[in-house]
Amino acid sequence: MVSINSFAGQPVMDMAPRWEGGYGFQLRYESYGSDILLDGVSKIDNPLDIKNFVDKIWLEGVYTFDRSKRITFKLPFIGQVRTKTISGIGVKQKNSGVSDLVIGLPLKKYFNRGSETSNWGFTPSLRLPTGSYSGDYPLSDGSWDLGLGLSYSTETFKFYSLYDLFYWYNTEGKRNMREGNEIGFDINWGIHAFHNSKENSGMFLMWDIGARHHEKPNAFTLTSASGGTHVHTGPVLMLYRETMMFHVEYKWGVYEKMKGINTSKGNISQISAGITF
Repeated sequence: MVSINSFAGQPVMDMAPRWEGGYGFQLRYESYGSDILLDGVSKIDNPLDIKNFVDKIWLEGVYTFDRSKRITFKLPFIGQVRTKTISGIGVKQKNSGVSDLVIGLPLKKYFNRGSETSNWGFTPSLRLPTGSYSGDYPLSDGSWDLGLGLSYSTETFKFYSLYDLFYWYNTEGKRNMREGNEIGFDINWGIHAFHNSKENSGMFLMWDIGARHHEKPNAFTLTSASGGTHVHTGPVLMLYRETMMFHVEYKWGVYEKMKGINTSKGNISQISAGITF
């Protein structure tokens, strides 16, 4: 059972459960943001204290029809605050509430080679406009968006790796807002550092690399979406005991290039806990 942090990854902990009729739930807390202002790749002065900080609590779930077919959902509750330049003045804005529901259909093809198991994954997804698109700092642009993911993972008793490529086509939503399309790639390498067969408990230690490229939103978009390229990387710790799992990670931003002038995404921290049945 291994956790994948990204927006493309699928709960619970990406791989569990694998048995027919299995289901599970996960709560995941995610935080990012900064007051660093970038013009392209260059840091610039920020006399108006322009900033953007976002906290998300995700409720995620999965149902397994069989080992190769699952359906998942992700529903975020967002708290966000920013200072934005309006007519040359730094204006503070904030908002909170339920945002857009994501439904996924992970389809996997497994291969067993002695002590090694691998799989190819294909995941179509749909993002529904369940979040509010009103106000000066809306939680959603009110659009119906389509996602597609392609992944490959392999594991032995001691080692695990995942490669996940995904794409989101973001349509035009309410109030003429359009956040722009997004492409991303995630790499996860890890070791199964400890396992207790008697208690079915153990620990994974992993390293994650995530890259994102987001098209620049149109001029009507008021959400926190911003155009640019971001690469983050950092460690992941995952603990499990029987059907319960706990995961924590921290990723540093190692490369950012904004489209125009905007705040850095900053570093990303996540904590999650899940259970399967």
